[in-house]
This record gives sequence, C-alpha cells and structure tokens, in this order.
Amino acid sequence: MLLKNKKIAIIGAGPVGLTMAKLLQQNGADVKVYERDKNAQTRISGGTLDLHKETGQKVMQKAGLLEKYYAMAKPMGRNVADKYGELLFSKNPTTENQHDNPEINRNDLRQLLLTSLANDTVVWDRKFTELKEDNGKWLLQFENEIEVTVDFVIGANGGMSVARKYINDATIEYTGTLIIQGEVAFPEVECRDFYQLCNDTILMSAEDGNLLVANPKNGNVLSYSVIFKKPETSPETESNFENKENIIAFLTNRFADWHETYKQLFRATSSFVLWPTRKIILNKPWKNNRPLPITLIGDAAHIMPPFAGQGLNIGLIDALILSDNLTNGAFETIEDAIYDYEKQMMVYAKEAQLETGKNEAAMTDPNFSFLKNYE
Repeated sequence: MLLKNKKIAIIGAGPVGLTMAKLLQQNGADVKVYERDKNAQTRISGGTLDLHKETGQKVMQKAGLLEKYYAMAKPMGRNVADKYGELLFSKNPTTENQHDNPEINRNDLRQLLLTSLANDTVVWDRKFTELKEDNGKWLLQFENEIEVTVDFVIGANGGMSVARKYINDATIEYTGTLIIQGEVAFPEVECRDFYQLCNDTILMSAEDGNLLVANPKNGNVLSYSVIFKKPETSPETESNFENKENIIAFLTNRFADWHETYKQLFRATSSFVLWPTRKIILNKPWKNNRPLPITLIGDAAHIMPPFAGQGLNIGLIDALILSDNLTNGAFETIEDAIYDYEKQMMVYAKEAQLETGKNEAAMTDPNFSFLKNYE
C-alpha cells in the first residue's frame, strides 16, 4: 500500500476534506484533519447543499453513508413567485424523485461525516498559516506557533488555500456577481407572510436582474440568497454593507418595487454574509516538481460559483478518485497517483466550471426567469 507508514494531513474539515478522510480511513490510512474552527459545535452558516445522484451520492455510497444522508436530507419542491408575491408555479417532490437531490443542512452534513470517522481524526482550533519542507517531511505551521510533521498533504481548505503556491500559480478571480445570504430565526413569526409563501419548500423569484432563492427548512432557520450582478463602479457599496441595518436598507431600496412580503423578509433577517463569487481558472498545468507529495481537492483546487450546484459534488468526486488512486494498488508512487487524479480532475472540473459560467451569465441577465426552467 502506497500509504503504509505514512502520515497524511488534510487541511480543512469541510465536507470534501472529511469525506477524503473517511475514504482513506476505510483503507487503513493514518490521516488527520486540521481545521481552524474552534470545535465540532462551531456553526456553519449558508444555504443547504444537495448531492447529485451521479457524483456526490455516488461518493456517499462508497463511504457507506448514503442511507444516512437520505435519512437526514429533505426532499424539497420548488415554488416560483413573481415580485408581486404571487405564486406562479409549484412542484412538489414525489416518491419516485425524492432521492434525486434532497437538501441537507451544512451542519448536519458535517456531523454525519464526523461521526463516521475514528475518534480524534479532526484536530480543531488549528488555523493553517504555512507549509515548509523539513528533512524529507512536510512541516505544517499553525497559529500560536503550533507545528506538525507529516509525509503527505492534501489541501481542502477552500479557495484561499495557502498550500496552493506549491502546486500551481493560479489566482482567484471574481466573476462580478454578488450574493447576499441572510438567515431568519423563527420565520413563522418574524416574516410570516414570506414563510407562508414558501409553503415548506424552496421559493425562487427573479425580476430585472435580481434573484432571490429561499429555503424555509434550513435546520432551524430560514435561509435565503439575493443574487445580482455587482456594478463595476459603485462608490457607495462599502458603506452599504458596513452593518446589518445598512444591508437591510440596501436590499429594501434595491427591491423597492417588489411586494411588501419581500421587504418583511429583509427586515426580519438576523444575520447576513456577503459573498462575491469567485473562480480559479484551470488553464495551466500544475507543477510537477513538488518537493514532497501534496495536492488540492475541492474549492482549494477549483472554486466556482454555485450556479450549477457543482462545487461540492465535484469536490467529492476529487476525494473519490484520489483516494482510489492511493489505495487500489495501480500506481507505483504517491506522486503517480496524485498526477493521475489531477489529470482527470482538470477535465471534469473544467466542464463543471463551463456549465457554471453559462448558468451565471443566464441567471444574472435582466430577462432571466425561473419559470422558463419549468415550462
């Protein structure tokens, strides 16, 4: 086995990093995951996630977790409403399609993966800062002068990963779209009209270049995203987003001619996250003169906006292919296994990015309509 007597470090305890650890542990590998969050109870904000049948669900099955995923995820229908608060279309899940793309809360998915790992696999409160070669080993450095020595590093810590410089010269590019994510606690009370419009399913609305997607069943909150093309010149943007009250005022003004139901949603929001969408273009070969075994998976390798729902699913395929290469006995060295994974990843990740880019252009067009997708 290529990984015999090797210590493996995965940087980042997101779903891709944790799945990678699970797949390696199934084959007896010595693996630790280093995560900057304080502990396993640290809450992750953001919309729900759905695993696609041919990608994410396939990986969950390989990890022995598919049935648990189905048990925790919620089959969700789709409601399309106009800016006047009128329901235009409704589609509910059926017995036949309930497992096509059920939605799972991010915290629930993390807990599902964590409970599948050996005790103490994840080392919490470790903010990764630097990586160095040291006597034939990798020396991982964290805040507070903490260091760890390992044989093999897998970066799964997102688009801003410090480890990338050892692997490629790619830089983050902003795509020009801004997503404002909001959460409402007790939505059945705080924004009752909007909550009823959702009717326990995902609500979508698009008018004049403004998109709104909401899920009233994201754990114990209603979460939503407002999506629009960010103006190239917007001198007041920074002041608009200084605090929650300014964001509410910004959204209320931007949706001034929308129904009061939507403004009720904005006023009820307890917290916001601003997300300028980013991508890493996979247009150059990765370095093949790395001093020691190291690679990237998930957003660290190929971050992309969420407009095709591909980011997580492609990251899970990364974990599946890389773990298989490292454990199936088909490669003579860890480096050979890594380079084969990266060669495959360049193909399917580029395809996913292309699909995502086309969707982003279409969805941020002022003439876009969710209703057309269901006609």
